[in-house]
Amino acid sequence: MSPIRASDWRKLPLSLTDLCIETTLRCGQSFRWHKIDDEWNCVLYGRLLSLKQDKTHLHYKVVSSSTTPSMLRPPLSLKSEPKSSDNDDDTEALLRHYFSLKHDLTALYDQWSESDPNFRRKAPKFTGIRILSQDPWEALIGFICSSNNNISRISQMVHKLCIHYGPLVGHIGGEAFHDFPTPQALSGKKVEAHLRELGFGYRAKYIAETARIVCEERAEGWLESLINPENPGWTITNTANVTEQPTYRHAHEQLLLLSGVGPKVADCVCLMGLGWGEAVPVDTHVWQIAQRDYKFGKVKTKTFSKAMYDSVGDHFRKIWGQQAGWAQSVLFTANLKSFSEQASGNAKIVDVKVEVKEVKHDTAATDEPVGRLRKRRQVTIAETVEVETHTSTKTGQASKKRRTRA
Repeated sequence: MSPIRASDWRKLPLSLTDLCIETTLRCGQSFRWHKIDDEWNCVLYGRLLSLKQDKTHLHYKVVSSSTTPSMLRPPLSLKSEPKSSDNDDDTEALLRHYFSLKHDLTALYDQWSESDPNFRRKAPKFTGIRILSQDPWEALIGFICSSNNNISRISQMVHKLCIHYGPLVGHIGGEAFHDFPTPQALSGKKVEAHLRELGFGYRAKYIAETARIVCEERAEGWLESLINPENPGWTITNTANVTEQPTYRHAHEQLLLLSGVGPKVADCVCLMGLGWGEAVPVDTHVWQIAQRDYKFGKVKTKTFSKAMYDSVGDHFRKIWGQQAGWAQSVLFTANLKSFSEQASGNAKIVDVKVEVKEVKHDTAATDEPVGRLRKRRQVTIAETVEVETHTSTKTGQASKKRRTRA
């Protein structure tokens, strides 16, 4: 069967409360989405996708592809979903899987708001945040890179992994897009040294060693065998050699045996790569939230033990239930500095048309004073800009405006 063909724009009916890609793709879950103009671009399972969104639809297209539908299969949970009009293109099913669209997000927000006053106060400003169903291997390596790091630098590291070790799939505007490298590609003897040269630091050893362990010391399909059976993965994987019944706790403990994987990284992989919605990654942001908003712990401190880590996760699971990791992601996002204006509720984006009048003066190349005009020419330029207005919370304080080109 031939590879999936490039396509024109298609659309899925989705409101911004069902899914907001502007927030979901920026809140530290995946590190490979790149925005060019108003389109988000990434390679998923061998196909280069572009996404954009309006108030009522998610628009998507396949830019290029190196895979065929027969290489993949939609998970069992998606068999009842509407099928694409093109029987040879399962991209719609892939997006439904990737954005976990089988979950009713409005019902979940209502449930969390009813059980948690703090969530109820903050959630209205952060609707449409979904947990992504990512490839387990990509999630594992991405979050090993996240150790003592920030989203921007993690994204740079993951980008370097892809361009140096991942297969090229296509180009957008002259920019190359690669798929994520396989465990085999990252298990070579020279990988660690090369990653150090690329600026990975101590993470270079963790990545190379984890890739080696997965390739040489684990059965085929071991990582995929840890996936929550209620949220199956996208690809077909042979897990016949693994007999252990998967549970969240078992998956978490197995991941801790890998190089560079601590409790937080393990929970990130469980939540965003293995489909365990009850996993609650606790980093400095979540620890801050637990102390500030939930009065957790008698003494405020920036560090916490493994026992304290487990206690925070159990506390939130008790409040939010089976999908506690989803609720945590909303509050985590609200706590990020990059979303501070959204959290304050003062930012509003409006489109306006601005006319800029530019007056050019031509003067003679003589000793004549510059103030005297020989000719006067007026040029009117019309352009659309985005204006971000901020409503003041203090009486009498002037509103602030920031203008950026659309």
